[in-house]
Parts: sequence; structure tokens; C-alpha cells
Amino acid sequence: TSPSARRREGKAAALPSATARRCSPLRRRLPRSLWQLGAARAPPGAGVFVFLCFLTVTVFLSTLTPKFYFALTVTSSFISGLIFVFEWWHFRKYGTSFIEQVSVSHLRPLIGGVENSSPAPAAFSVGENETNRQNMPECKVWRNPLNLFRGAEYSRYTWVTGKEPLTYYDMNLSAQDHQNFFTCDTDALRPSDTVMQKAWRERNPQARIKAAYQALELNNDCATAYVLLAEEEATTIVDAEKYFKQALKAGEMIYRKSQNCHSQSPQHEAQLRRDTNVLVYVKRRLAMCARKLGRIREAVKMMRDLMKEFPLLSMLNIHENLLEALLELQAYADVQAVLAKYDDISLPKSAAICYTAALLKARAVSERFSPETASKRGLSTAEINAVEAIHRAVEFNPHVPKYLLEMKSLVLPPEHILKRGDSEAVAYAFFHLQHWKRIEGALNLLHCTWEGTFRMIPYPLEKGHLFYPYPSCTETADRELLPTFHEVSVYPQKELPFFIHFTAGLCSFSAMLALLTHQFPELMVIFAKAVKSENDLCCFKYT
Repeated sequence: TSPSARRREGKAAALPSATARRCSPLRRRLPRSLWQLGAARAPPGAGVFVFLCFLTVTVFLSTLTPKFYFALTVTSSFISGLIFVFEWWHFRKYGTSFIEQVSVSHLRPLIGGVENSSPAPAAFSVGENETNRQNMPECKVWRNPLNLFRGAEYSRYTWVTGKEPLTYYDMNLSAQDHQNFFTCDTDALRPSDTVMQKAWRERNPQARIKAAYQALELNNDCATAYVLLAEEEATTIVDAEKYFKQALKAGEMIYRKSQNCHSQSPQHEAQLRRDTNVLVYVKRRLAMCARKLGRIREAVKMMRDLMKEFPLLSMLNIHENLLEALLELQAYADVQAVLAKYDDISLPKSAAICYTAALLKARAVSERFSPETASKRGLSTAEINAVEAIHRAVEFNPHVPKYLLEMKSLVLPPEHILKRGDSEAVAYAFFHLQHWKRIEGALNLLHCTWEGTFRMIPYPLEKGHLFYPYPSCTETADRELLPTFHEVSVYPQKELPFFIHFTAGLCSFSAMLALLTHQFPELMVIFAKAVKSENDLCCFKYT
């Protein structure tokens, strides 16, 4: 043969050896058991085919240039950025994550889960009483039916923590309430009432207490003076109860006198209204003292008698005090009877009514409720009723669940609350959390179902689902009512879904890789190859 032919044969013989040398490190990386497993179980030629495919991919990746890695990272950053922008737009418009909605609506049924959507009860349609709802003030502040005692509870908190639990705005509202409840045009006829009229306007607590003692010096039967001392000077509930008993004795005597002469003139009618307010206030606070001191049955009897004696004073919400005391007695049948009377669509709702109704329905199913079992077999009729009641309560006040589930810390409730606001949620959870904990499984059922409410409510909240639209001014009023050290809960501001955080992180990470690849191409190629080799080794070890 010619020298050129011999050279061609030498090159042809050298090619397989070069390929073998290049593949020998890979052969050494593969465990011997893997080769034996492939030779024993794979059909003839299958192992060789898999090996050649892997070899081709490895050779391809090893020959990639820095430009390819830069283009890859830029493309992935661009795609993830588009997904992030779309997710953000969908959340701002509809209030939900698009990826989460698709996975729940379409992928979950394919996997085997069942989405149980409970129908809205027909009894609470949006069209009912539309005129009353339009006329209803959005952010009316109400007196807290379960407000604490300033001297025996709020002041003790200040002594221990050094923080003021009441805001100036809240205390100013209370001062206005006291002037409306406990004063009238005939106060000039009695010197003690004239002194108390000035006392309710005093800002300094010590000045108010001093004025109350001055009123008692002028008239030992001044009921409002005893009320002020019970609220602000008494440092314990026992002391407050003693003052209120003295106020009750004086108030009943004055009330009987006013009843005998209330028809003589309009001034006497105003005096009767004032004396009635004083008597109702004192009896209510005495019932609350009995409740706090553990005499719950006595407190329930006093509240029932008060509601029978003054049935027209339903705006004072004494039934909410009664509901809390009956729950403490675990008299659930009596609680249901009270709800049947006051849980009406024409009356202003409250968190106490809505969440107590939900608690009673959850009590019937919570002990045996399991989300895994419910997803397989579906919800029973009783479970659907409980879930609907929870959704109804959450729509009325969406701030309550986080306090009941202890996802947010509680503070002392203010003296005034805003219906459907964070202040009402704090006041409700402060007294009713123990009742939810007492019923086994109730908080678990709440935890599993409360967030489903937001998928039913339109977003933005241009209309409601079961109630009138959620007010937009609650945040401002709650910040005035709640102390500054409390983080006010805001709604309809929603927490960003997980997939928005995920896509934002993915976009940022891929953009950073693209920038590093552009600035340090050779270093990033070495890093990518090292990561790829490590992943290959881990995969082979796992296999």
C-alpha cells in the first residue's frame, strides 16, 4: 500500500480509541451495578442505545458556547417576567392567582380531588332591603357592648405594660356618650347633677373623680357619681360592683320619682329618659361584674330581666352580653333561641351574631370533620350548612378568623367598635376565643374553610354576596379607635399569592444569571459545566 493509504488507515483506527478515551471517565463514574442491571434486565441493545443518547447529550452540552448560556438565561428571564406580569395583573383585577385558580379548577379534579362549592343561601339575597342598605351609614361607630372597666382593667394594663390601651378619640367618644346618657336640661334643678355635668366634660381622670366626690357631698344619692367612681376609681371588679350597687339603690329611687311626674312637662319627660338610661346602664354593668366574678347564672338572670323590663332599648345590644354568658354556661339551646330572635336581615348585624351562629352549626360537625375525607366523599348537608355559616360570618367581618386562629395577637378591646372593622374583630375574639377553643374541631373547620369566602365575593368589592358592599372607610376609623402599637388589619387589601412571589423570585434569579453570564462568560460556562457534572453524578448514584 501507498504511504497515503497507510496514513488514512491509521487515522481511521485512531478514531475509536479517541472516542473510547473520551468516554472512559464516564464509564468509571457509572456504578458497576448499573451496568449489570442494564445487561440483565434490558433487551439486547437497549443499554447501548441509552448510553449513546446520554453520550450525545453530554457531548452537545460540553460544546456549548457562552453565547448560548447568555441567550438561555435571557430567554428564561423574559418568559418568567411575562408570567409574573400576567399573574400580577390577574391578581389586581380578580383578586386571585391565575396559576392557583387553574390548578384548583382543572388540575385538582384530574388528580382526584373534588372542589365542593357551597351554594349561597337564598334567604340572604343582595336585593333584599336595598333601600335600608343604601341609607345605612358606612362607618358608624357603636358603643362596645362588652367594654372593660377603666379603673379595674384598662388602668391595670397601663400599670403593667406602660402602654395606653385607649386612644384619645375613643375616650372622647365615651365622654360624649356619658353627656348624652347621663345629663339633661333639668340638671340645673339639682346641684349634684350640675357638678356631674361638668365632670363628664373633664379630660383629666383625677379631676373627674374629684368632681364625683363633690357631687356626693351635695347629694349622697347621686347615682351618676357612683357610676363614675365605679368606672374609673375602683381598681378591682369587686370594688366596682360595690359602687354600682350604691348607684342602683340611688338610681331606682330617682327613677320611681321620675315615673310619677314624667307627664307634667317635656322637661320631666327628658328627666325620665335620663334616669332610665342611668338605671339600665347600672344594671347592665352589675350583670357584667357578676359575669367577671364567676356568677354566670346570676348574670344571665339579670340580663334577661333587663331585656324584659326595657324591651325598646335593643340598640344597646344587651343580647350580645347575654350570648357570651350563655356560651360560657354551654347552654347552646338558649343561645340558639336568642339568635332566632336577633339574627334577622332587617337588623344591623354584628360579628357576635354571625360568628356565634357559625359556631353553633360548626359544633354539629366539627368533631368528626376531616378535610381529606370531605374531599373524597363530598360534604354532607350539615357540613354544607356549617361552611355556609362560616362564609357568611367571614363576609360580614373578614378580620375575625386571624384572631381566632391566633395568626394575629390580641389587644384589649376599645370602648367603641366599628361594625365589620378590625376593632369589632378584636372585641369579639377577645371574649369569644375561649368558646371556639372549647368546641373540639371548631377552629380546624374554620381554618379549612374561611379563605374560601374570598373566592365568592366579587373583586373589586363593587357589590357584596350576602351583605351590602364592604365599606371602604373602615381602615381610617379603626386606626383612630385602636392603639398605635396594634397592627390594624386592612381589607380588601389581600396578601399576595404564593405564585406571585415565586414568579418574581424566578424572574429576578434568571435575570441575575443573564447579567453574570454577560459580564463573566467563561466563568459562568465553567460553573454551568461543574453543576451539570455534579447533577449527572448525583443522578447515577441515585439510580
